[in-house]
Amino acid sequence: MAAVVVIPARLRSTRFPAKILACETGKPLVQHVVERARLAKRISRVIVATDDRIVVAALAPFGTDCVLTDPAHASGTDRVAEVARTVGEDIVVNVQGDEPEIEPEIIDALVERLEQSDDDMATAATIFPEGADPADPNLVKVVIDPEGRAIYFSRAAIPFRRDANERRNTAYYLHLGIYAYRRAYLLEYALWKPTPCEVTEKLEQLRALEHGRKIHVLCVERATHGIDTAEQYERFVDRYTRITENARASFIARKETDRG
Repeated sequence: MAAVVVIPARLRSTRFPAKILACETGKPLVQHVVERARLAKRISRVIVATDDRIVVAALAPFGTDCVLTDPAHASGTDRVAEVARTVGEDIVVNVQGDEPEIEPEIIDALVERLEQSDDDMATAATIFPEGADPADPNLVKVVIDPEGRAIYFSRAAIPFRRDANERRNTAYYLHLGIYAYRRAYLLEYALWKPTPCEVTEKLEQLRALEHGRKIHVLCVERATHGIDTAEQYERFVDRYTRITENARASFIARKETDRG
């Protein structure tokens, strides 16, 4: 099956205005996401779905494929679905526009899952990182059944540990905001109205569960660093700068060795 990555990139954000165009690294934040997604081996192309021509103009120098979508969309999924109506790929992967360190292997694994199963939708999660607080409502939790399907997603700390010191307590799983859909299913999903739990928790994936549909959860080793605040972006810039400088130093060292 052919697969396409669609990156919803809304220009205006509340906590960090215009974060997708932050460019202290020399390229917009969302362009980093594009370049990471392009490293996936099971996709045919990467498209940015945006609501503003400013984003299209900012990405034009990089040759990035952009589609201007309806600015009235209520969610990133709706934006991705608009693009999905025009593509021919069987699988659509929704990668958030603020995930500049997304791992291509996760994209490939989700695509592979849909290729080798009858699942309509798949996502990813990881055991809660050391030091992260399960009570933090900004960190979405997911409970997974023995078959690897999502039982529920919540901003609350689920499952509730009535006996906090019970040795057999299940682990907390942190949901990662990446989704792979069969194209036909995504177009169906986008026609459904928001459901009660979705509205209450402000979590779009609950719409699928409330309609009785299943979501496969791929468990991965670690979480990537999404960017929600200016402080998180500065930490990303620091990591990116260190990696780039180390790579440059290694390249120079190899050249010197070759000359010798």
